[in-house]
Amino acid sequence: MRNKVFIVGAGFVGSSFAYSLMQRGIAREIVLFDIDKNRALGEAMDLSHGVSFTKPTIIKAGELREAKDSDLVVITAGAKQRPGETRLQLIDRNLQIFKDLIPKILESGFNGIFLVVTNPVDVLTYVTYKLSGFPRQRVIGSGTVLDSSRFAYLLSQHCNVDPRSVNAYIIGEHGDSAVAAWSLTHIGGIHISDFCPVCGKNCFTQEIMENILKEVRESAYKVIELKGATYYAIGLALVNIVEAILRDENRILPVSSVHKDILGINDIPLSLPSIINRNGIEKVLNIKLSEKEVEELLNSAKIIKQMIDSLDFDKEPIFS
Repeated sequence: MRNKVFIVGAGFVGSSFAYSLMQRGIAREIVLFDIDKNRALGEAMDLSHGVSFTKPTIIKAGELREAKDSDLVVITAGAKQRPGETRLQLIDRNLQIFKDLIPKILESGFNGIFLVVTNPVDVLTYVTYKLSGFPRQRVIGSGTVLDSSRFAYLLSQHCNVDPRSVNAYIIGEHGDSAVAAWSLTHIGGIHISDFCPVCGKNCFTQEIMENILKEVRESAYKVIELKGATYYAIGLALVNIVEAILRDENRILPVSSVHKDILGINDIPLSLPSIINRNGIEKVLNIKLSEKEVEELLNSAKIIKQMIDSLDFDKEPIFS
């Protein structure tokens, strides 16, 4: 692998991701593309001026044709989410962008892994899968990786532990129907329901659980209301996904992908814990959930399916 990452979109998310990626030192080459060429050039120059403080990295602005020999194309481009606007309400504007963008990337000869970040990420992961004709394991959405980090952070604050000691997943939609997988939540190897005596707080009451999930779901809206956009945390989340791919880590992350069959629902993109390596998604884990969590996950899938069914879009994939 060349460890070349091609970033589509040099806005707040794309540039924050490039900055985090440069600092981690895992990409040999980073190419920024934006419809605003001056923006991409300016970001590339600014980042390049700091490479003497990091691992050797080539950072430049480029055209879509330069995606050809990239290991990953990371798509952050799209319409900005407005205050009060849900991620799903973005679809009409961003669908048109992807219909134009994906074929042009394919024309370059690109044959790596797509990583979709643009919202609504689940729906646009599906759109990218259909338009590209790539195998489903090579079309990945950033999914609920960031949501899971928010979840772990809130639990760590409540239980007064380091967030790195919290193993917790948000699954389903990256959006308002996201599901907290309490059944899979552990702190230091202890299930969350058994950790309450350790931290001295009753953190497994229905009210507290609902409040924490509510805050996870509304976090992005609060940040957007306060400063206009979210970008630092998603930039870091993307670096973890890319690192798992480029370093062939077999790391488990709750990314979004189009599943052949999940709980009897076919061809629906959902985030579930998946093994990530240089092949993309090596395997989606068969997790055990409570009946309530299964019901919530099915509802999340139903919401995404309704949005997909409403799209003016019916292209069949080349691969199954």
